[in-house]
Amino acid sequence: MEFLIKSGNPEKQRTACLIVGIFEPRRLTPAAKAIDNISKKFLSNLIRRGDIEGKSGQSLLLHNVPGLLADRVLLIGCGKERDLTDSQYRTIITNSTKELKETGAMEAVSYLSELNVRNRDYYWKIRQTIEATEGTLYQFNEYKTKNKPNRRQIKKLVLTVPTRKELPDGELAAKHAMAIVKGIKLTRDLANRPANICTPVHLAEQAKNLGKLHRSIKVTVLDEDDMTKLGMNTLLSVTRGSVEPAKLITLEYKGAKKEVKPIVLVGKGVTFDTGGISIKPAAAMDEMKYDMCGAASVLGTLLAVAEIELPINVVGVIPTTENMPDGRATKPGDIIKSMSGQTVEILNTDAEGRLILCDALTYSERFHPQVVIDIATLTGACVIALGNHASGLLSNHNPLARDLLNAGESSGDRAWQLPLWEEYNKQLDSPFADMANIGGREAGTITAACFLSRFAEKYHWAHLDIAGTAWTSGKNKGATGRPVPLLTQYLLDKSK
Repeated sequence: MEFLIKSGNPEKQRTACLIVGIFEPRRLTPAAKAIDNISKKFLSNLIRRGDIEGKSGQSLLLHNVPGLLADRVLLIGCGKERDLTDSQYRTIITNSTKELKETGAMEAVSYLSELNVRNRDYYWKIRQTIEATEGTLYQFNEYKTKNKPNRRQIKKLVLTVPTRKELPDGELAAKHAMAIVKGIKLTRDLANRPANICTPVHLAEQAKNLGKLHRSIKVTVLDEDDMTKLGMNTLLSVTRGSVEPAKLITLEYKGAKKEVKPIVLVGKGVTFDTGGISIKPAAAMDEMKYDMCGAASVLGTLLAVAEIELPINVVGVIPTTENMPDGRATKPGDIIKSMSGQTVEILNTDAEGRLILCDALTYSERFHPQVVIDIATLTGACVIALGNHASGLLSNHNPLARDLLNAGESSGDRAWQLPLWEEYNKQLDSPFADMANIGGREAGTITAACFLSRFAEKYHWAHLDIAGTAWTSGKNKGATGRPVPLLTQYLLDKSK
């Protein structure tokens, strides 16, 4: 969709649809008041009759409003003005997009950016509008043979600012938002593809495509022989049961001088997870194609960074494999020596994500990073703790954790920090190796991060557990594209 930023009065807009707000109880927003005045109280008369109260979720579509050049006016309920939070604003945009889609209008002008969200400027509101709009309209129809939409699709949305003075901020917001939207779409598309299509080889091909699309990105792909020579035995232990070859994908984005240390993003790329010998229950196992959402989010974030042309250096490291049961598969009780030289007793082969990540974290040392952030659908315990609202965050460096938390608040893609205390490490004790790969039922998200922290001692590191936020289960299951907004916002903040 095309997004344009303009200033101008609603009564002068020649468009298929004008979108304006109404607060509860029956209070018109400034743009709605302007329409009411030019139409000789047309809106006020409807409101008095009780056609709309202004509650969140309500809407009213009007045709042929007197005095207007627009074909339609779409009134959107905004709830109580004093309750207008960041989250409520995004809900209003989502509701308006759904209603606009049903009108059949191919273009519209929205005045919802005039809503007063506390401590938020037009840059923020326009970015959020574009990201929420595109997220609402997203569809994944690659494998449907009958996927034609029932109605005409909206092609253009004009977002308004009060004066020409706000145009530069609005246009910058649109540029950033469209780059993030592209990254989110790539992430969602990759994660939604079935595991027979989206294999480790497929992820490597997608990374190479990014390198062809943007000269600022250099892509390197290591195969299993290369990883064997590097001693990446924990990563290779996961792929032993699969006929699909594992890959280690590296993307190096150069936006700053060579001597500027990069930010390294490490994404878990298990393209299908059966649990291995510790096999999962059959129910909902189809959703284990989403176990590569960390990898997909790294690719999406690198695409957004390249589109914006951020003046920083970023490296993406993606260890990718399947986890399958087989006669050659790793067994519970096996002991593996990692690339770092530390040994791991495998107590559960379904705790495989940390095994591929730990070697990737050691591999990341060669880039002499400012910081390293790993992203993984790692533990069911994180879903139990935080649901699907916030990603779990653990870190060995509090300033890094604060930066990520702030980026999450700003972007609406929030995280919540959990402790990484020494006491939890005792749960990983093994009588036979340096550590076990699981620490029991208690504090599962934390002990998983404790395991990873042992391979990240040479740099500032953070771990994002996105098991609850990367996809939605149920009838309307699908990937969300998170945490691309959080990561991109963090990188935007670091580039300033």
